[in-house]
Amino acid sequence: MVALLQGLLTPLIGIIALYIAWQQWKGNQLRLKMDRYERRIRIYQEVVKFLRACSNGKIEFVDILGFGASTAEGDFLFGPEIRQYLEEISSRAVDLSVARAEYRDFTQPAPPRDYDHNKVVREMTTQIKWFTDQLMGFYAKNKFAPYLDISRNG
Repeated sequence: MVALLQGLLTPLIGIIALYIAWQQWKGNQLRLKMDRYERRIRIYQEVVKFLRACSNGKIEFVDILGFGASTAEGDFLFGPEIRQYLEEISSRAVDLSVARAEYRDFTQPAPPRDYDHNKVVREMTTQIKWFTDQLMGFYAKNKFAPYLDISRNG
């Protein structure tokens, strides 16, 4: 009987070692998922912060460059639709920034002859409305939701 138990001890130790290795592998997989989630949520938070800044109309070109730098990692963490969305945000921010730079009111020096005040105001209004809609209409949240939904198994 002792010889039989000694013979079973080696396979039992092997099974226990295999179970421990499997648990470590699962733990590593979970850590990788959490790391990817944290990196994705950081990009989403940068997007929301930038959308808020743009929705008040006071965006500077340096902010747009900073946004591009802070979301560059998104190319590797999301599908192509998020890259396109980030590019659209940047492009609209540039349009808003240009319109804001062109804007003249009665307290400023006279604008150039080809200045079209209504066109500039329309452009600013259009872009500010778009940025506000991204937040208030949950468009940004819905774009990122498939990548940030922790209730899913994927």
